[in-house]
Amino acid sequence: MQKLNIVLATTLVVSSFVYGGGDILPASIEHEEVYVPIEPAEEVVAPIVAEPEPVPIPQSTPAPQPIPVAVIPTVNISPSGFYVALGLSDARYEPNCGCRGTGDVDKTAGIAGRVGYDFNQFVGVEARAIRTNWKSEGGKLKHYGAFLKPMYPVSSAITLYGLAGLAATKTDGTGRQLTDSNGFAWGTGLEYDLGRDDRVKEGRYSRAFDGYGDQESGWGLFADYERLLQKSDAPDLDAISVGITYDF
Repeated sequence: MQKLNIVLATTLVVSSFVYGGGDILPASIEHEEVYVPIEPAEEVVAPIVAEPEPVPIPQSTPAPQPIPVAVIPTVNISPSGFYVALGLSDARYEPNCGCRGTGDVDKTAGIAGRVGYDFNQFVGVEARAIRTNWKSEGGKLKHYGAFLKPMYPVSSAITLYGLAGLAATKTDGTGRQLTDSNGFAWGTGLEYDLGRDDRVKEGRYSRAFDGYGDQESGWGLFADYERLLQKSDAPDLDAISVGITYDF
């Protein structure tokens, strides 16, 4: 009975603690708060970005309108290859027969004429004549010939040429050895072009060689030497001629 009372007493004590709000478990240990100072963050300064200057936009200018040009039709110019020439000639007659009293040189002067045609800048043909009326010591001379005329233009104004052909020569005088013969004749000379053909501004030449050497239409000058007769049994007959030319 006594044991039962002890159990009941114990039960009452425990119940009183429970209902009385008593803590059965020991109280927890409170942790002390530690203050850690926080340094203020450095102020971040944003970089200053320079704004780009505005690029000026070029003002578009209207394209210039083309000026209408009158179209001039090209005209083919067909100059002729013909030419004429006139000049003075100084001829020399020297007998070579070995006869006594006939060895003196006779000089005479007169007029020289030329007519020719240039096929191109390298080849032409020519007919020429010399007649002396101003006699010296009684001599006169007549000369006619047809020649092949090879040429070579050395510049835009100067052309060298040669002569090779057949000619007839007759002399007339008192006390001199007379000559009336025909045969081979040759010579050489040059021509100088004085003019500048303005027609080329209005068109174009239909032949390539015109405009180079003595080929342009207009005036020019010439000077040449000719052996009037080349024969072993004939006297020495020579002529130097100078004059003017005209190309058509």
